[in-house]
Amino acid sequence: MTALPVQPLSPLDGRYQATVSPLGEHLSEAGLNRARVEVEIEWLITLTNNSLFGTTPLSQDEKQKLRAVYLTFGQAEIDWLADKEAVTRHDVKAVEYLVRDRLSALGLDRIAELTHFGCTSEDVNSASYALTVKRAVTQVWLPKFRAVIAKLRELALAHADAPMLSRTHGQPATPTTMGKEIGVFVWRLERVLEQIERVEYLAKFSGATGTWSAHLAAAPNVAWPTVAREFIESMDLTFNPLTTQIESHDWQVELYDRVRHAGGILHNLATDIWTYISLGYFAQIPVAGATGSSTMPHKINPIRFENAEANLELSAALLASLGQTLVTSRLQRDLTDSTTQRNIGVAFGHSILALDNLTRGLGEISLSRDVLLADLDTNWEVLGEAIQTVVRAEVTAGRSTIEDPYALLKELTRGRRVGAADLAEFVQGLEIGEEAKQRLLALTPATYTGLAEQLTRSKL
Repeated sequence: MTALPVQPLSPLDGRYQATVSPLGEHLSEAGLNRARVEVEIEWLITLTNNSLFGTTPLSQDEKQKLRAVYLTFGQAEIDWLADKEAVTRHDVKAVEYLVRDRLSALGLDRIAELTHFGCTSEDVNSASYALTVKRAVTQVWLPKFRAVIAKLRELALAHADAPMLSRTHGQPATPTTMGKEIGVFVWRLERVLEQIERVEYLAKFSGATGTWSAHLAAAPNVAWPTVAREFIESMDLTFNPLTTQIESHDWQVELYDRVRHAGGILHNLATDIWTYISLGYFAQIPVAGATGSSTMPHKINPIRFENAEANLELSAALLASLGQTLVTSRLQRDLTDSTTQRNIGVAFGHSILALDNLTRGLGEISLSRDVLLADLDTNWEVLGEAIQTVVRAEVTAGRSTIEDPYALLKELTRGRRVGAADLAEFVQGLEIGEEAKQRLLALTPATYTGLAEQLTRSKL
């Protein structure tokens, strides 16, 4: 057997690459290195803008050419860094050498010694991860997440008035509407969305152990914490002033926990929609040319929701692991976070796959209102709740002397099917006021939905 050509080990880089590739713009090794180059160059510009160590601010043309190094970062820089890291055995040091090389090419050797000035690798890394994760979340993940919510809102409003038998504990229960049940997911997801949108992306820039010691040794009269804060905030990040060698990663833990929470809600959605499909509540719209089963041609399998389930579980496991590992660093620094953070893209990749499948799946289902109505019509016993509640109100109002209405209805309905005629006969024989009796006689499982439609339309 001949050996295969080099193959991607993860399906994210193979089978599913087209779907997740936008994340690679930020959460890949190349994306991280580009951000590192950006941070190094912007730090150089900050130092010269402050005229430190006898420098003068760069001209606008010089700044533009210098920024072009990261703005046009591509395969040439990726290859250059790979070759250099093979020698340095240090990724951030390779980035420093790249910046120095480009400074020389631009005739800016006079500021070369300010490259990586006063920095520990984690100054550059903390800012770079904050930039790449923020951009991946805001530019790639959040739009996909919002698209799922928008599709759910569309379905909820379209089916706000579609009566449906509830199933609490898997058993027939007080009716609701399909729109209201989908609306519950919209409500839940929007709460988490707001929390994710408020997450801060923190970075530090305070040297080897967070004390600005080297900075002060070189320039004791400079307000280095202020310079560092203004630098970090200039990149639209939040400055962390009190750290060890590393930024403490708490913001990452907060973000990943919220994304995992969102994934848990979506997992619940996927299993519910799958169940509604199995009950016949939703029909799946055939896709031309698609095969449902290799042997049973009639089948259309709910693969979008099953795929979403699996990818949400993988994403949740990775996000939980990220949070558990990143929250701890031994004393002032250990390296466990380095390998861990390289898997951020994998965690978000599985989440993106799930979001994509949910969006597509929700667009390929059609509500079978006739099935919902037929299901309701075979479960008239669910009106037992309404009858016993009305009787209790009538007893309280002095219009009835019935004892223990709940037991009365339990005897009639528990564990057996009761039809419309049975309930009508039962209600006719009740000792209650005529107005209440007529209300109950007019009630059907399809109309016993309370405020479901109003809640859906008013809250979404």
